Amino acid sequence: MKRRPFVLINMAMTADGKIATSNRKVSSFGSRKDFEHLLKLRATADAVMTGAGTINAQTDITLGSGPVRFRQMRRKNGLADAPLRIVVSGRGQLNTRTKLFRTKGAPIIVLTTKNISKTRLTTLKKVADYAQQFGQKVVDFKLALDWLRLEWKVKRLLCEGGGRLNNSLLAAGLVDELHITVCPKIFGGHDAPTIADGPLADSLANAKQFTLKSMTQKGDEMFLVYRAKVVS
Repeated sequence: MKRRPFVLINMAMTADGKIATSNRKVSSFGSRKDFEHLLKLRATADAVMTGAGTINAQTDITLGSGPVRFRQMRRKNGLADAPLRIVVSGRGQLNTRTKLFRTKGAPIIVLTTKNISKTRLTTLKKVADYAQQFGQKVVDFKLALDWLRLEWKVKRLLCEGGGRLNNSLLAAGLVDELHITVCPKIFGGHDAPTIADGPLADSLANAKQFTLKSMTQKGDEMFLVYRAKVVS
């Protein structure tokens, strides 16, 4: 029996594979249809997870379920009205004045490490419902996901980035499905972040392998779904 949740990553990227501009000033560029796709995915998940960088950059994020019709979808799927809200921050460098921490809703859980200072940990415990440490200097996601399954009954976990968080999950072999929206834009830039923003494979043989599950065009955007390839 799989102890950890089924993990999906959902991201929008430009045609050249970027998820933000080099200066990080532009990080939201998908269409309304892309945002609706995101909310539909949230309606299938027990929990939604994102990284501290995404929360700090996009201060209006709440990780909520969205309008009433999406809450109704959740009920039909046998889920609570809103997903658990999970934020990852190895050192607790979170802007606690963002909208997320000021919006009532499902519990907020912060996954951090033992490298966090006592002051930051105390602050996070005041604004979040729960803050749990996994690993010394980097979050041990295998332990964290097992804990989410056992303690919070999370069976399906949706990750919404950013690139570094995605990269960590991919490196640990914890990603089951990728949902990628390819948008008709080019950002360019050597330093512009990508979906997996960090060292992952130093050879073709070490690349993470996926198979195409579906491909749908809506307007000028392509919606791709990939399943992790099972290595026999």
